[in-house]
Order: sequence, then C-alpha cells, then structure tokens
Amino acid sequence: MRVDLSRRAVDLPERMDADDADPEMLARTYARFTYLNAILSGRRGVHSREIDPRARHGWIRVLDIGCGGGDIARYVARGLRRDGIRAEVVGADIDPRAVRWASDADADGLVQWRCASSSDLVAEGEQFDVVLSNHVLHHLSAAQLTGLLDDSAQLTALGGIAVHSDIARSRTAYALYDALTWPIAGTLLRRSFIREDGLLSIRRSYTAAELAAVAPPQWRVQRRFPARLLLVHAGHLV
Repeated sequence: MRVDLSRRAVDLPERMDADDADPEMLARTYARFTYLNAILSGRRGVHSREIDPRARHGWIRVLDIGCGGGDIARYVARGLRRDGIRAEVVGADIDPRAVRWASDADADGLVQWRCASSSDLVAEGEQFDVVLSNHVLHHLSAAQLTGLLDDSAQLTALGGIAVHSDIARSRTAYALYDALTWPIAGTLLRRSFIREDGLLSIRRSYTAAELAAVAPPQWRVQRRFPARLLLVHAGHLV
C-alpha cells in the first residue's frame, strides 16, 4: 500500500507516547535510540558547528529538551569532557519514564536529568549557551510548537543558539528508513517501537517549506543531507 506523504499525518499517534505503552518495549526503544541516532540524528555536525565554538572559553551550559532516553545529552557531555571542557549538560523531559531511564543509563553522572518542560525552565530563569532538541518537533501541536520556540528563545543566553533537529518528510526519507530498519526489525529492533514509530514520525514530520511557514521570523530552517531539518535561532551577540 502506498503511503500518503503529501501532508502531515498529525492524526496518527506514536505508540511510545501512550501512557500505557509496554514498559519493556519502551525501555528497549530508549536503549536502541543510541544506535539509531548515531546514524540519523546529525549529532556530530551540531556538536562541531554549534557546541565546540561556544566552549572555547572553557565553560558551557547545554540543554537537551525532550531528551527521551538521553543518548544525545550523554553524547554531548562525553564529547565535552573528552575535550577538557567544563560543562553543565541538562537533559529535560516531561515524561518521568524517560527521565528515570536516562538517569539510570548515565552511570558516570555526566548529565543533570530534569523531569520538566521548557516552560518550567523559563519560569526558573534558566539560561543556556546551547539549547537542543532531537525528533521533538513532529510530536507537537501547533500551539505546543509555538510555546517551545518561544521558550527556547528565552532559554538561550547572549551569544548562544537554539537548534531543533528533526526529520524532513519525504518519500526518500520514508524509503531509506524502511530499508534501514527492515533487516533488523526481528533482531536489534525486536520488541521496540523504533521501526513502527519511526515510520510514523516521518509521516508526522514537516517539509522544509511547511516548517518555515509556521516558524516565527527570527527562526531559520536549514536542510541537512539526506533528510534532516534544523530549526535555528541565534541569540543576540554579547
């Protein structure tokens, strides 16, 4: 059956977001994100372009909003420690299941884990040099997206940057993900939500034109190969 990718499938919920999601499958999904995001998230490029330049003075604060299983936050924290940079990396998610799993997986205590929304952090007066998210935008309603972007701008310190990374909806992205995950669906991805929810994620995601149309003027959309979008807001320079 041919999948309709002409519009966002916002009416199709992802199974891992359900309150009654199977705990074992959810835990396996968080664990497998480490491998999947190493290939698909573009995390290395964001680190080299946005984080490293802002860490030159030897201190940086980084926030990962909607951190899920926490693999991106741990990747950032490990890279900064390896480079000898003093850093405070915060992983925040509104789902306590994700925060518990991420905290348990962080054996070295590299990240501060918070069960909190971006609005909670704004209310606390928090500021960060880099504000990140990965695969969060497509989960949000229009009102939630507006709120996240407003919060992100307020959470970004002078000279800092906010970068929200997500999938670009396209037939190519869908076909590539389908081809990548099909051979390991019964092995590495067995008893997880990654294949089914990943395909739904692509159907729920934006095209570059759609994202540019809903983003405030101070945000810009960047395309990354092969099927990734970055929504970027640079804070005012010091």
